[in-house]
Amino acid sequence: MTGTQDDAAVTYQLRLFVAGTNGLSQRAIENLRRFCAERMPSRYDLEIVDIYQQPELAARYQVVAAPTLMKLAPGPVRRIIGDLSQTARVLRGLDLPADGP
Repeated sequence: MTGTQDDAAVTYQLRLFVAGTNGLSQRAIENLRRFCAERMPSRYDLEIVDIYQQPELAARYQVVAAPTLMKLAPGPVRRIIGDLSQTARVLRGLDLPADGP
């Protein structure tokens, strides 16, 4: 995406895989929720999957580390591993412009 007028209509489908309630997983959830609220309010659908409770989803999506964020839509599918604290890395992974709101 390049920051066009149509970007405002895009809804991001995100799936965050976490490993229970450990500190790293909690930081990833908090960082992602804050990021989404600031950068794309009302333009995202977020599903959080605990790989301990739903290991079949982790296997299906070939998740080998947690936390892992998957951007399912708009394509292409992208993965970001870690606590999502590096804003520039998350922006690149989601194909968002660095000069967003």
